[in-house]
Amino acid sequence: MVIGHECAGIVEEIGSEVTHLVPGDRVALEPGISCWRCSYCKQGSYNLCPEMKFFATPPVHGSLANQVVHPADLCFKLPEDITLEEGAMCEPLSVGVHACRRANVGPETNVLIMGAGPIGLVALLAARAFGAPRVVIVDVDEFRLSVAKDLGASETVKVSTNEEDVAGEVELIKKAMGESVDITLDCAGFNKTMTTALNATRPGGKVCLVGMGHNEMTVPLTPAAAREVDVVGVFRYKNTWPLCIEFLRSGKIDVKPLITHRFGFSQKEVEDAFETSARGGSAIKVMFNL
Repeated sequence: MVIGHECAGIVEEIGSEVTHLVPGDRVALEPGISCWRCSYCKQGSYNLCPEMKFFATPPVHGSLANQVVHPADLCFKLPEDITLEEGAMCEPLSVGVHACRRANVGPETNVLIMGAGPIGLVALLAARAFGAPRVVIVDVDEFRLSVAKDLGASETVKVSTNEEDVAGEVELIKKAMGESVDITLDCAGFNKTMTTALNATRPGGKVCLVGMGHNEMTVPLTPAAAREVDVVGVFRYKNTWPLCIEFLRSGKIDVKPLITHRFGFSQKEVEDAFETSARGGSAIKVMFNL
């Protein structure tokens, strides 16, 4: 099974009917191939297509390979001043962009982000690019919070893994925000993070569940519903690559600080890269250059 789904590369050959690309073009690849025939695809929600063929989702091979064959309409040409590494980062950034769209993040919404892992950090970058005036990010790890602060978080809040601490931590979050929490993006997806999100978000606000830490959760949904807190989910993304590329081109988003380690494609380097990623620590995004 070939893994990998965050990728960019150089066009080597094109099909006879491809008109917008030529060999030598540098492109970022959107890794999901939908059917374009089902009701979801026709309505524009192609990310929900039941026939989706997605890189590195069995039985579909991924992109950690010297060559891949991919539909031209899912290959997005990169401007000259955007690197292939930045192009590959369009995939995780797309998750943050789609979450911000689903939650209606904008210049009048203060955003809380649960989790400062890779997806929490791209959600932070996206929320800032969408104009959120204040973004507070929460995590259990001091290093990740320091990275979030460097990337533009208004404030950070270190929390525990103990669910009994939720009430006190909600107060710390509200104090850090200084105003009401309009939108919460839960980029972890655990009982505790979702409970915190529901309790911290203002009446009439919105919680967007992005992370999938727990398959099933027990959360205080009834009190949140009584305060008319909306809960929405996200699954991957749709129609995000052009906006991601524009954010990178314009300088509104800089993903380069998230790329913490780089490796080649020898057997030893591949093994070292996966060990580096598994250890965590200072590793955020580990990049292969083939």
